[in-house]
Amino acid sequence: MNEEDPGTSSNSLVLVTGPSGAGRTTSLRVLEDLGYEIIDNLPITMIPRLLSGSPPDHPIALGIDVRNRDFSTHAVLDLIEAGQAGWSDRVKVLFLDCRPDVLLNRYSETRRRHPLSKQADPELGIAREIELLEPIRVRADVLIDTSDLSPHDLKADILAVFDRSDRTVLSVSVQSFSYKRGLPRGLDMVFDVRFLRNPHWEPELRGMTGQDAAVADYVARDARYATFFDKTRDLIEFLLPAYAEEGKAHLTIGFGCTGGRHRSVTMTESMAKALADRGWQVSIRHRELERIGRDSP
Repeated sequence: MNEEDPGTSSNSLVLVTGPSGAGRTTSLRVLEDLGYEIIDNLPITMIPRLLSGSPPDHPIALGIDVRNRDFSTHAVLDLIEAGQAGWSDRVKVLFLDCRPDVLLNRYSETRRRHPLSKQADPELGIAREIELLEPIRVRADVLIDTSDLSPHDLKADILAVFDRSDRTVLSVSVQSFSYKRGLPRGLDMVFDVRFLRNPHWEPELRGMTGQDAAVADYVARDARYATFFDKTRDLIEFLLPAYAEEGKAHLTIGFGCTGGRHRSVTMTESMAKALADRGWQVSIRHRELERIGRDSP
């Protein structure tokens, strides 16, 4: 078990941030259930006092967003540097990301005013906030895109990263996606499987998914499949221990194809099983399959 892991160190500090409406409050509640002391919207000028003292004997989750008094991007980056120096690199940054269109829909549904928008329309405030937070986003240790997540899904992702009570290795998430809808945010590794033969062009397979045995068998019969799978698995297994030693708590691997329903799903299912069989803690997400029921009339 890595001592620098945010869920294992009793004196760890997690900085939780991201655009307003992306799920920061939900994340803080989950961390509170895991035993973290929650400090939310503390004035930025008071946080250095917290970091300058000796680390407490319990973990802390510190909520930061543009509503914090004296908020500035540089101030938060300075806090990250100071915390990592003073707390022996036990400070981790959890960034809750979300697409602008989804944030706009969430504000429209709740009719809340965006903290950076004095007008009723929050669109300008959302754009400004994303711009302000981008330098912090690229410094994140854990990046979770909540655009397509329910509160339950977000809770599961937070637990996968920070609830280390039953695990001794970093958690691995293997995801399938469609290139038509773009890359999911937060992927650490991306593999394009569009070179494999496509079950979409087989009428009897088109309505199935990569979770169906007939589709999986069809994809696996491609002469290039076995070699690609073996080499990709070997690369991932070579890198996982290195990431664990480096202190990474969560690794996300993506497999993409054209529609995100056949080849990428087959590869995701097979790779997740192979990694789990080798002892890694693995979760699976199929982005496009999750949308089928959501988009159906």
